[in-house]
Amino acid sequence: MEIDYPPPPPVVEPKQEALLAAAVGVFARYGYRKASMDEVARAAGVSRQGLYLLFADKEALFRKAVNFKLAQLLRSAMSALAAPGIPLDARLIAACDEWCGRSVGLFGGDAADLMCASTSLAGATVAYYHAQFEQALAKAIETSPLMNFCTRLDLSPMDAARALHATARGLKQSCTSRQEFNVGITAAVRMFCAPLSIMVEPEE
Repeated sequence: MEIDYPPPPPVVEPKQEALLAAAVGVFARYGYRKASMDEVARAAGVSRQGLYLLFADKEALFRKAVNFKLAQLLRSAMSALAAPGIPLDARLIAACDEWCGRSVGLFGGDAADLMCASTSLAGATVAYYHAQFEQALAKAIETSPLMNFCTRLDLSPMDAARALHATARGLKQSCTSRQEFNVGITAAVRMFCAPLSIMVEPEE
């Protein structure tokens, strides 16, 4: 199955990638409001002046960090969906885990404002990557036997993809650990893929 990968993040130099990875960790720990450029500089092992040479302010750094992290998660999810010789349910579970489950339990107590900050400061970027993930799910469903069942129910692959994505996002918000997320998404995906076993005709 061929999947169209999104363009890489605009910042790809190793030094800048290391800074963005450090920024992701700081924002995850402190949230947007309490995170500081000084803390990011310390985490990245660079001077405050060096950090400001690359990013004008915290808002610019946050936008780049969101894009960097979402692109990373999306590529991992797409790789899981494209894994050869793996049943559809296992690929969907792995993709949802890479996209949503990997982040469960990683945020500090002060990071509650990240969702609002992501929406207000990087809303278009977040929407873009959510759409890319749903398109990848839809393509995996469309090229599987499950598509026959969707057709019978007058559902498009995108309808099914959006429902599955919504389930994964809900579990991400309600679960307290990645293990708990995996239990929930496994149950959801197996119910979602149950028609595959129903459609298999028993041998005579």
